Amino acid sequence: MDKAALRLTLFGLLFTCVNFAAAKKKIDIYSFHINCTVTSRYATTVITSRVANALNKSQEVHFEVKIPKNAFISEFRMTIEGKTYDAIVKEKEEAQQEYSQAVSRGESAGLVSAVGRTLEDFKTSVTVAANSKVTFELTYEELLKRRLGKYELLINAQPMQPVADFKIDVHIHESTGISLLEVKGGLNTKDLANAVTTTRAQEDAWVKFYPTRDQQKNCDDCTKNGLNGNLVIMYDVERTKQSGDLKVAKSYFVHYFAPTDVQRIPKNVVFIIDQSGSMQGKKIQQTRIAMLRILSDLAEDDNFGLIIFSSHIQVWKPELLKATAENVEEAKRFVKEIRSDGATDINGAVLNAVNMINRYPQEGSASILILLTDGDPTKGETNPVKIQENVKKAIGGKYPLYCLGFGFDVSFKFLEKMSLENNGAARRIYEDSDADLQLQSFYEEVAMPLLTNVQLNYQGVANVTQTTFSQYYNGSEIVVAGYITDNSLESLTTEVIALSKSTKVVYNDSLLTDDFGNDGLEHGNYISRLWAFLTVKQLLAKIMLLKGQEKDNAKKEALELSLKYKFVTPLTSLVVTKPQEDEVQVAVKPNEEKRHSSGRKQKITNWTGMLLAAKPAGNRPSPRSHARQHPGSRSRLKSLRVPIQYGLTMSSRTVTDYHYDFLDYDMGFQLRKTPQKPLTTSPPWKSIRILKSSGNAQPICYDVPFALNVRLQQNDPTEFYMNGELETIGGNGFKQIVIFYKPNHQLRLSTTIIDYSYGSESKTFSWDQELTHHETEHVSLVLRSNEMDITMGNMRIVILLHKEDGSVFLWPAVRQQPKDVSSSGILGEAEILYEVIPGTQTPMLKLKDQEVKASWVTMKDYRLPAAPVVGCWLVPFEAVTQKTISDFAITQP
Repeated sequence: MDKAALRLTLFGLLFTCVNFAAAKKKIDIYSFHINCTVTSRYATTVITSRVANALNKSQEVHFEVKIPKNAFISEFRMTIEGKTYDAIVKEKEEAQQEYSQAVSRGESAGLVSAVGRTLEDFKTSVTVAANSKVTFELTYEELLKRRLGKYELLINAQPMQPVADFKIDVHIHESTGISLLEVKGGLNTKDLANAVTTTRAQEDAWVKFYPTRDQQKNCDDCTKNGLNGNLVIMYDVERTKQSGDLKVAKSYFVHYFAPTDVQRIPKNVVFIIDQSGSMQGKKIQQTRIAMLRILSDLAEDDNFGLIIFSSHIQVWKPELLKATAENVEEAKRFVKEIRSDGATDINGAVLNAVNMINRYPQEGSASILILLTDGDPTKGETNPVKIQENVKKAIGGKYPLYCLGFGFDVSFKFLEKMSLENNGAARRIYEDSDADLQLQSFYEEVAMPLLTNVQLNYQGVANVTQTTFSQYYNGSEIVVAGYITDNSLESLTTEVIALSKSTKVVYNDSLLTDDFGNDGLEHGNYISRLWAFLTVKQLLAKIMLLKGQEKDNAKKEALELSLKYKFVTPLTSLVVTKPQEDEVQVAVKPNEEKRHSSGRKQKITNWTGMLLAAKPAGNRPSPRSHARQHPGSRSRLKSLRVPIQYGLTMSSRTVTDYHYDFLDYDMGFQLRKTPQKPLTTSPPWKSIRILKSSGNAQPICYDVPFALNVRLQQNDPTEFYMNGELETIGGNGFKQIVIFYKPNHQLRLSTTIIDYSYGSESKTFSWDQELTHHETEHVSLVLRSNEMDITMGNMRIVILLHKEDGSVFLWPAVRQQPKDVSSSGILGEAEILYEVIPGTQTPMLKLKDQEVKASWVTMKDYRLPAAPVVGCWLVPFEAVTQKTISDFAITQP
């Protein structure tokens, strides 16, 4: 029997992080325990932190831990001076009042935010009296998923100080037997290696990590502040039955199915690769690297095709070819020539791939489509709903579509729904140095299909989770759970029917009722909780696909289970009442889509129109990472729907760690208001008009459609980026402009002050100060009356402060930019040439090889201090930029 290594992923048994501003606070984490019990793939983790306030006055103590994104928090409590305060899981709408009240008081209402690829950050704080102690206890649960034949348990420890009583205890129970146990990671090095002890019996394994205070300072990932690294536990299990592992307890059952006695099936795979302009630079380089490795891993009896797309679709070969050495080498040459340019025709590319794979015989093989894109559809059919309908109809349920979303500018919900509708899955590829390895790792998960059309059948059961699977891959595992309704049942029987190549295979198993619950476990109802966990996960996925009453029913069922089992899911909130004056905090599952947004405070003052949603923001990236990760970014701000027939006025308040997004992505915090009285005045959202110099006698101008934050100038070779935030209430320009240059330069200009930072140095200017000249490496700043003259490398920008009709706004004027380097952004091009087409009734210009309508208008030239009125040819925005506003919209300036 094949003993495939099972690696169990339990991301985030993370040491608490207690943040103190200075050592004089005398906050002592005197005890910290992580206790994790893994029973047949279901993990329950309890993190307990005991903290003492050693000062003679009260002070605030922060509790911060990182938990797996796939996990649900199920319990949180604080114990202070012998009194315990338990958090309560409520329906999200029911918790809305508590949340809104917390926001109105300026409190941090968001306790959970997404961190990195696999973790979510849970944090709260409480005021502790002088010489008193507090105990924090957080519990979360997770059904572990098998990938590449392995389960991996990752414990990440990042304390801010050595801890006297620091223990990690992990107990793994697998009734089929544990055959291998290994402990690796940075915390298993140097002196800390002696702090790890492992014990393995036939069905159980224990890992203990008990470092002393001195040992916590001495490891590869240690600092003077203590532990900062990973402990990785890997284990292998015996698979005694090809029919799977069946367990029953308290009328609930779970069936793990992962046969190893079948041969791999040849696959037909088409790779659909985005090469649009936003894939430029590192993204396209890493994609090429990953594809070259993937092509090398194809088996000779596989059939494959390649499609690359931007504004146009390019097919390597019109049909699938065998993965012979000759064909693979030719495909590699094709991949090496992939270059980024143009828009994004997702609809045309995927339909082309479907047509290609449909023309190839399917019998005895498994067909797969893999789409990689980093943006929204901007060419051809651009309506996401219509694209999803087209793809679903074309595939017809015959094979899966896997969608890989590169970066955070991609509309991941769109890809996720399209994958789910076609029996596949979506995966985000993170813009890190190992993005190519992420791509390759995903491919390896689907590289070896073993079974197709898998159907699992059970008798005398109800409320069963998903039982039909299009394909089963080597190294994965199918998990089905349900409730036994037939009390007279003498045995629970299972039947698995599937295709191996073109041969039908059947697996049968049964478990006598006398054996129910005789697993020798004292862990109680873990199978019922496992069933609830899996059911809620699958219902949340179904909600994305269903409509009308079916969607309401699925949402109701998921909500009822979440409340019954006290899971913090996208439908529920964890309400934490602080001991001090009954302050309330609310935690929900964070929205992964907006992990990378800013964490700064924003003022909301007299917003008219409907504020659709407020979402929790993640860690704020560095200026360089933010600028570099968003070249050619395409935000979904085009989908912002403001129902201007209604209005509301929010009182002036501060919201911390939030930004605003449209209601479609209803997975995070929300600020909702019921529509009030109809508006009698026009909405504040308005476009701005850009005047552009040209080589002709007269300039041209164009109106920029509304987007709150936009990319103004992007020059990758010189590492110069300029973003702007529009003045939304009656303004004619920008309320804020931010410039990033090279790794360490950031210049942030508002209508009141100017902040400049260079590495660890910073300087603040005021618009009303006298003539000031400041210079650093390759940067010159000259501040004079109402204008800032900025030279960064070979870029020169003047930012002017205008005061007009009671409003104050900024305006950028590009004075100099390199002619030999292409720039993008709304102000990207230095000048635009055109021809006036004579003899037309309506004025027409030939602009960028297109004939466009034009009109002669006058406008103020805000590029000059006096803002003189000038004439210009007004042309469409898309005609000048060759893009839509979504290509320039960003989430923050």
